Amino acid sequence: MPHAVRHLKRSNDMPESPRPLELLAPARTPVEARQAILFGADAVYIGGPAFGARSAACNTVEDIRSVVEFARPFGVKVYVTLNTIIYESELKEVRKLVDTLYNIGVDALIVQDMALLSMDTAPIDLHASTQTDARTPEKAAMLSRAGFSQIVLPREASLDEIIQYAKAAPDASLEVFVHGALCVSYSGDCHAGAALTGRSANRGECPQICRLKYTLEDADGHPVAAPDGNSSTRYWLSLADMKRIDYLAELADAGASSFKIEGRLKDANYVLNVTRAYSQALDRVVAESDGRYCRASFGRVISDYRPDLEATFNRGYTPYFLNAGARTGLGSWNSPKWVGRPVGRMVAAGRNFIDVDVSGAIKNGDGLTFFDADGELAGFRVNRAEGRRLFAAPGSRLPSKPGTQLYRNATARDDAPLATARRVIDVSMILSRLPDGRVTLSATDSRGLSAEVVSDTPFTDSPKTSPLAHRHETLSRLGNTIYSLISLDDTLDDVFIPAKALTELRRRVLERLDTLARDRFKPRLRRKGSLASDAFRGMTFDYHANVANSMARSFYTIHGASRVDPAFETAPPAGHHRVMTTRYCLRRELGACLRGPGASRLPAQLFLSAPIGRLRLRFDCDACRMEVYAKTNSNKNK
Repeated sequence: MPHAVRHLKRSNDMPESPRPLELLAPARTPVEARQAILFGADAVYIGGPAFGARSAACNTVEDIRSVVEFARPFGVKVYVTLNTIIYESELKEVRKLVDTLYNIGVDALIVQDMALLSMDTAPIDLHASTQTDARTPEKAAMLSRAGFSQIVLPREASLDEIIQYAKAAPDASLEVFVHGALCVSYSGDCHAGAALTGRSANRGECPQICRLKYTLEDADGHPVAAPDGNSSTRYWLSLADMKRIDYLAELADAGASSFKIEGRLKDANYVLNVTRAYSQALDRVVAESDGRYCRASFGRVISDYRPDLEATFNRGYTPYFLNAGARTGLGSWNSPKWVGRPVGRMVAAGRNFIDVDVSGAIKNGDGLTFFDADGELAGFRVNRAEGRRLFAAPGSRLPSKPGTQLYRNATARDDAPLATARRVIDVSMILSRLPDGRVTLSATDSRGLSAEVVSDTPFTDSPKTSPLAHRHETLSRLGNTIYSLISLDDTLDDVFIPAKALTELRRRVLERLDTLARDRFKPRLRRKGSLASDAFRGMTFDYHANVANSMARSFYTIHGASRVDPAFETAPPAGHHRVMTTRYCLRRELGACLRGPGASRLPAQLFLSAPIGRLRLRFDCDACRMEVYAKTNSNKNK
């Protein structure tokens, strides 16, 4: 049971109350939101009608209202992403949207633009998006003092650094990514898309420049042979996906309270699979914490579904800088797509079929992939499997070279209807009789709520009895509710109660619990800022601060900033500029760190070239970071 820790006996050295841990799941639409909640999420984040950093994942206000109503009985929170930078002409629209989201019960907004801190709106709680680029504990402390109650830390933060964040911002909850796609650049500080295509990640239109194929070149434009012996033309900026399911306890001990799954563009199968895996893992962390932690929501998941993180989209996995052993092996250079699991090799090819040597059975409908002679990922669906002979649909692209490695990235499970689950609130009931003969039914649920109802008429002893088993069966019929009866203390002995009367008592007591749950909800309001008036005295902010409107500019100037430049998107600077800063270093990945013995394996100056443009790489060895520079194409910027 997810909340068994709530009932543990505490020793004198245990904390007064456990710290809630929140599993935060993505939702493209209400469908994914409901699946996440049913499979164990403590909170979901979803895009609103506009201003979310995934323009392809927008939802109407009514969509979000339906998610709030579905989530509330379980204490699951609903966060709406409003994390693009905001143009001057959009401030009024944003203000109206904020008020609307507050009025329908949204728990918090995940935002980037500092205008939200001073905007005259309903006092909805604010979370600092990863786009605020809290790259240092000092930045996190500033965001906390400015009024953010929860801060999304950079994906690049290590366990030791998270400890420092917790010390620097003790009044804010710390949110960390634990699973999903990785941005190669520090989030919020990527202007590559805006510079090269006019499509800005900070406006929800990321063109995924990092997932393109580039040729590694020297200063003269000559291809550079990769030290690993592979082609110089590869997906050099494409990273593997994050997986930290084995590190949840360490993250909690470091100070993290919210564990975020990336994927607001992913489908419901992905969301339910990953959510279930991490929810089960988080339950284990709670159960083994000696009462230090509890889950942030309520409800027990009933499902026979078995999650498998290897069976869902990934580019390979990495814990990504979480510890000292995770500084290399970060790239997904062969393909930015999902390759799948190795299953065997092709032995021979015919017309629309191949013969294979595989481990395990290949089934009709499976999706197989392979790398062609040019190193590009290709694939086909198995139309019919006859032992070791696999037939594909006419016109399918099949491997031609015997010995080609085959991978499986789709199974019949992917095309099956969504897995099912119920999320229930456990309830214990007591059935007893008052001195005047009336019957009472009291109920206490796993949320800690208790209610009692009394029958309108008395019942007396009668030779016509309603056996205990019959009464238990009647009170257990909770299929159309969120409740599940786990115990009944029945002290009525030989009292006869018609099933209709029991059913009415059951209905009334559960309605009382529902009412108590609604009445208990108290939204966490926006924190009052306490940032000193001279916090930025004498400081200057360039386009990396992402200031796109007058209210955001005022946030910096009223706290002492001497100069605030406009955002890249509103005033693209001419010439070559830094468009990415990454903790990922290509030289280090290739064993050619400038401070290591392999430095000479690559030229000192390196470039990445693609049809979309040429990127210059600069290596900041003091900070152990790589910077990416590009020439702005101002004609492509809005």
